[in-house]
Amino acid sequence: MSKANASAKPKANAPVHEVRMGSIKAAIWANDTKNGSRHSVKITRLYKDGDDWRTADTFGRDDLPLVEKVAAMAHAWIFQEAQRQTDPD
Repeated sequence: MSKANASAKPKANAPVHEVRMGSIKAAIWANDTKNGSRHSVKITRLYKDGDDWRTADTFGRDDLPLVEKVAAMAHAWIFQEAQRQTDPD
């Protein structure tokens, strides 16, 4: 599952895009520089603690295939976004 609209203006201090598969999520952040936009990615694991949802930045053996897929999807989105920004309309 992927969410976010590339043309929508993100809220301040919000990721520009998120990719999620099961309990693994990648949040993609845009950093504007004089040389254009640069992106960084934070990958987390979501879990429920009682009634509250929490995040962790550690992964178990069975999480790693999803971490790999989510990282690849985030990479593809960043690459496509860079292409979209440099291609003339």
